[in-house]
Amino acid sequence: MEFFTIGVYNSTEQEYFKKLTDNSIDTFCDIRQRRGVRGSKYAFVNSNRLQARLNELDIKYGHIIDLAPTSEIRELQKEADVQQGELKRDRNKLGEVFILAYKNRILSKFNFDNFLEKLENVSANRVVLFCVEEKPEACHRSIVTDKLQQLGYKITHL
Repeated sequence: MEFFTIGVYNSTEQEYFKKLTDNSIDTFCDIRQRRGVRGSKYAFVNSNRLQARLNELDIKYGHIIDLAPTSEIRELQKEADVQQGELKRDRNKLGEVFILAYKNRILSKFNFDNFLEKLENVSANRVVLFCVEEKPEACHRSIVTDKLQQLGYKITHL
C-alpha cells in the first residue's frame, strides 16, 4: 500500500481530478472535519459532488473523521495565522500550538492498525489523504503522513 496527499487550493477541478487519475488513486480518504468549502471556486470538493465524481472515476471514498482536527484545535491555528498575518489559503506551515494539540488530542488516540486493516479489507493500493490546504506542511495531513512514514509507508505529496 502506498499513500499520497492532496490539497485543493490553487487547483482547478480538471487539474485536481487529473492528479488522482494520473497517480492511479483507488482509495480517497477525506480527513476534513467539515466536508465543504465556501464559495463556488472549490465547490467540486464539497462532499456530495466530490463523492459523485470519485464514484464516476471508480475511486473508493471514506470520511475518516477521527483524523480531523476538532474545532478547538482549528481555532488554535486560526489564532496563529492571525498572529502571522497569514490567510489560511496562503499558509506555508502549521503553528507549533496546532501541531502539539493535534498530536496529543487526535493522533495519539487514532488506531492506525484498525485504519490500515480497513484499507486492506477494501483492497486499497494507492490511498490519498485529502484536506484543502495546498501545501502539506500547512495541513494536518503532513502530521498523519509523518506517522505513516514511521510505520514504513511511502508518501507522495501531489
